[in-house]
Amino acid sequence: MKAKVFEDLGVWQKSHRFVLDVYRLTQSFPNYERFGLVSQIRRSAVSVPANIAEGFKKRGLPDKLRYFNISQGSLEETRYYLILANDLGYADTKNLKENLDEISRMIDGYMQSIKNRQT
Repeated sequence: MKAKVFEDLGVWQKSHRFVLDVYRLTQSFPNYERFGLVSQIRRSAVSVPANIAEGFKKRGLPDKLRYFNISQGSLEETRYYLILANDLGYADTKNLKENLDEISRMIDGYMQSIKNRQT
């Protein structure tokens, strides 16, 4: 079944749940990180489903792929922040990193399916 809106995409749904989990996790971070690590990790996590949503509506293949590639970059940025949060002892981020890996594979698969439809 073809997605009619970006909310229909499994990759968007999974990445949105990931953002909600990041928000829950960062609520327990120290207050002095509010404008530092908390802000950065939330911003990079939100960028993932936001770019998937924006790319979904783009008509040209290069534009679509560019937005999905940006979401991949944001995932990697988020990965670093999760490593940092773990190393600073703020939280155990193992489960979130596993979810991040799955989202990355899903984005790769979605990008490949878009390329295959265009050829």
